[in-house]
This record gives sequence, C-alpha cells and structure tokens, in this order.
Amino acid sequence: MKKDNLTRRQFLGAASAGAFATVAAGAVPALGNLSKEAQKPAILGGQPVRTKPFPSWPIIEEKDEKAILSALRSGVWSRGELVDAVEKRFAGLMGANYCLLTGSGTQALNTAVHVLGIAGGDEVLVTPYTFVATVDAILLEDALPVFIDIDPETFQINPDKLEEKITDNTKAILPVHINGGVANMDKINSIAAKYNLKVVEDACQSVLAEWRGKKAGTLGDLGCLSFQTSKNLTCGEGGAILGDDGKVMDLCHSFHNFGRPKGKYMSRDKGGHPILGTKYRISTFHAALLNSQMDRVEEQTKKRTENADYLTSRIKEIPGIIPRKDYKETTRTAYYKYALRYKKEYFNDIPRQKFLSALGAEGISCSWGLGVLEGLPINKEGLIEETLNSGNFKKIYSKERLDRYREQNQCPESDQLSQEVMGFPGEFFLGTRKDMDDIADAILKIYENRDKLV
Repeated sequence: MKKDNLTRRQFLGAASAGAFATVAAGAVPALGNLSKEAQKPAILGGQPVRTKPFPSWPIIEEKDEKAILSALRSGVWSRGELVDAVEKRFAGLMGANYCLLTGSGTQALNTAVHVLGIAGGDEVLVTPYTFVATVDAILLEDALPVFIDIDPETFQINPDKLEEKITDNTKAILPVHINGGVANMDKINSIAAKYNLKVVEDACQSVLAEWRGKKAGTLGDLGCLSFQTSKNLTCGEGGAILGDDGKVMDLCHSFHNFGRPKGKYMSRDKGGHPILGTKYRISTFHAALLNSQMDRVEEQTKKRTENADYLTSRIKEIPGIIPRKDYKETTRTAYYKYALRYKKEYFNDIPRQKFLSALGAEGISCSWGLGVLEGLPINKEGLIEETLNSGNFKKIYSKERLDRYREQNQCPESDQLSQEVMGFPGEFFLGTRKDMDDIADAILKIYENRDKLV
C-alpha cells in the first residue's frame, strides 16, 4: 500500500498494531534516501539531522540600538511623552480605543483584575493550562481562581464547562489565549453577558492573533498582553492593557501610577491620590525598544504562520504526534509556541523525556510540561494550597467553602495534557522551510527507529 493511498485511520491503525513498517514501507522516503549512519538515531551514535542553530531570539537590529540611545540622551528615563505615543500606536495596531503600557504582562493582569472590582470572596473562572501570572492576579486580590478544564484539541479553556461552575460569587471569566491561539470568545462572551460577568483576556502569548478578524485582547472588557523577552513582540519587560471604556482605562492608569487622578471621570478634590494605587509604570527605555520592535512584528507574525502551517502539513499524519488545533473562527494564530501532544503508545511507550532527548540529539530542542513552564498544571501547584492556608484567606473564607473548593478543583483533561504536551519555541518559525523539514525529519527518524530506543 503506497503512502498516498493510506488513509489516516489506516495509518494510525497500522502503527498501533506495530505493523506500520510492513504496511507502509515507503511512507518515509526522505529517510530511505539517507545513508545508514544518517538513518541511525543520533542518540545511538548516528548522524544528527541538524547541526546548525535555529534563529535566535530576541532579534536585535541597528534601529533598536538607536532607539535605546535616543531614550538615553533624552534624559527622560521614567514614563514620558514617548510612552504616550507608543500607547497610541499599539492601540491602533490592535484596533482598540485605548492602551496603557505597564512594566509587565503580570502588572497588566493585576491592574485589570483590581480595577474591575474583583476582591475577597469573589470567584474568577480561569484555565489551569496557563502561566502562573494569570492565577497570581486573582489570588493577589484575595479572590478564588475557579479552574475550568480545557478543550483537549485547542488546549484553550473549555467554554462548555463554564456554566456548571458559575455561582453567586462568580464575578469574571479570565480566558487565556494560550500558545498563540485564541479561546472561543463567542461562547465566552455569550455566557458572560447571560450572567453579567466581566471578561479579562490574558492575551500575553497571542499578540496579533485574531478571532473573526479582531485582535486577541480586544474581545473582552479588558485585554492584557506581555512584551517579556520570549514574547513575539518584546522589549525585555513590559505589558499592556487594552480597552474601549475611557472611564475604566482612566482607573487603570490611576492605579498603575500610585492612584493619582487621571481623566475627566476622577475627582481632583480628594488630594493627589484619591484611590489606592501602585507603581506599575513602564520606562521610556522599554517603550522605545517596543516602538522599534513593532516595526517588524507584522512581517514576523506572517513568517511564523507560514512556517507553522507547513510544519503541520508535514507532521500531522505521524502516529502519536498531534499538533494543537485552532477553532475555525481563529483567523490568525500567533505561534508563541508550537504546541503538540506526544502519544507514547505509538512510539512503543518511549517516555516523553526520552523522546525529547532523542530529538535534542538530532539538533532539535523542544520543551515539555505545559509548553509554558516545566511543572504541574497550575491548579496542582503548591501556591494554591499555600494561599488557601494563609491567614488572610482563612479570615475571608469559611473552612467549608475552602474544603468544597479543594474537592471541585479537578481538571482531568488538563492533567492528561500536562503528561503529553511538548512545544517548539516560536523563534524556530522565523527561519526557512528547510528548518521545518529538519524538525519533521527528526520526528520521523525517531518514529522509524522507535524499536531501537526502547
């Protein structure tokens, strides 16, 4: 049976029966054309598929150096007029009425949650498949993060499981657009409207991703983004809040600047600090670098998408390798990470770590865990129990409520994903089609030699 005539079901069936090599001997012609040493896994002494490095990140150009030097010579090293200009530019790029730049994506999340009035006793619906900052923003306001399991195909929060967790204490939904994708915002916003809930988007991994042509971060009440070093648009450390309500955004500005009055909605007759605030301001240096990096983010996003789509076409039929999918309404994926599942049963039960070691020996690095961090799902991390046992939480919440919360903190799909997920760094996708072929060929090589790696 030729590869072209082999259906996916037959492909998977043959693999699961251990007969793929017999049924589809010509399924991997690229390896058949290699020498015996090249076909031998590098981890067992063979020649690696790749020896040159992938594109590095961040990318530094002369214009970035000039931007930093200009900020240095301006003498305005804290927040200045340049920050105002970059906020307007980024708001325009994203299609939002307003933008507030902050010192980090974490600070953006903290500010958004605080300004929307989420406080002790409240509950916020959130995914366990996220970076810790998402949950920190909820816990730091003394609210409870109520974890909603994931959609196993998209890895996003599962909107069909939201309503069963809504109570009289639920105040908001905090969807996370993970790995450069977009959560199902149609369903999320519909449920939020039905129950009068606020929606704060964590779009820290999805700058320029789109849902029905609108940018992630502009689909809820407030949207938060990150410009930390690893992000697709970076200035080292930085973040942003996007919104369309001028009053809410003025409150965000005030909170991030020591509670100082901002805009026409805030009274000036209560002194210079009419509300409680903190210092979450971005510096002119970071804004200058962000402005420079913004010049090429559109082109880079297009390149990431083209290469990621091609890689998917190469690996989607390999048994046991399942790329993360997007909803059909996702009109652009940002590919902060290229996430996929590794099903070890199709690789003779080779553990994920051994597969990654074999991949690394071929010159292809890949991370494990949640694709964002190496560890447990956030709902199983120690910070949850540590916070529940804190004096503050014990004062706010009854023992019965906290015990009930612990019992309900079950997300089996997320647990399963944490055992299978892997992720390629986004900068890999700024390279060439040959780079994508190297990734695919390395995975195929390991699959072809799975019997030898047991």
